[in-house]
Amino acid sequence: MISMQSNSSANVTFVRPATFFINGFFNIPHAKYYYVFLSLVYVVTVLGNSFIMCIIYLARRLHTAKYIAVFHLALADLCGSSALIPKLIDIFLFEHQDISYDACLANMFFVFHFMNMQSLTLLVLAYDRLVAICFPLQYHVIVTKPAMFLIIGVMWIFSVTFIASMVILITRLSICGSNVVNSYFCDHGPIYRLACNDNTINIIMANICFGLLVCMPLILIMVSYFCIALIAHGADRIKAMKTCTSHLVLVAIFYLPILSVNVKSISTSIDLNARIINNSLTQIIPPMLNPIIYTLKTEEVMQSIKELYKRSKVNTIIERNAKQRI
Repeated sequence: MISMQSNSSANVTFVRPATFFINGFFNIPHAKYYYVFLSLVYVVTVLGNSFIMCIIYLARRLHTAKYIAVFHLALADLCGSSALIPKLIDIFLFEHQDISYDACLANMFFVFHFMNMQSLTLLVLAYDRLVAICFPLQYHVIVTKPAMFLIIGVMWIFSVTFIASMVILITRLSICGSNVVNSYFCDHGPIYRLACNDNTINIIMANICFGLLVCMPLILIMVSYFCIALIAHGADRIKAMKTCTSHLVLVAIFYLPILSVNVKSISTSIDLNARIINNSLTQIIPPMLNPIIYTLKTEEVMQSIKELYKRSKVNTIIERNAKQRI
């Protein structure tokens, strides 16, 4: 169903679809099993990120600037997965593939915004490691809790402004042909390619988005680790890199799949199904793994978990004894 708006000054007909049809996989049997898998991943993501957020909130030793950023990464992972997976399950498992125009744009905004927040938070964590290793004496002066809250606030303002502008520019497009979106959600690229009028500004925004929000953070992260490797020497360098292992793993699993599919798309066309699988896994696997990696690799978090467990055990014994006295 397509609604038409007449623009008398330009003497043209502006066409805006009432709904988009999210196409998803093309000609793959038993594709529903993949969406069941996504449901399981989502459950683990919610439990894992909620757990790490609770640990950071309850453990006083984790009330530091670094763990404010870790808490924010868990929040961005949780919100990003919640913006994508439940809607994806509703679309394909329950066959609600038609989505209203406004709901589609809202879905686009939240998915891209929280992906952007994940990318920028990984950059903030790299900055934290850089200052901690290269300027240890000034660390607690430079990386303070107010400074971290300010950085995160600026990130939100920047991301909301940029992604909202990108989404708003979609509304200037006339979708007079097909309303079928060849993706698994309301993806920016497949939608602006449906336009019948000039979509040059949308292409520019997509390129800026990729360069500014994916390539630039990754380059700055690589520069930060180059500086760490340059300043630290011998045994200190090995010790420094060990403290960065968790972050490096998170960076690898987040950025490498995104870069690989985009670089490959420049040189050759990618099969629609392969692109959907790669992009969807890129968006759902890192949020699931992030809390697991931080829990298992970070001594401070493991120690905090043990302390909270002992504290809860002591409180249980005290309550039991009190009840017995009564």
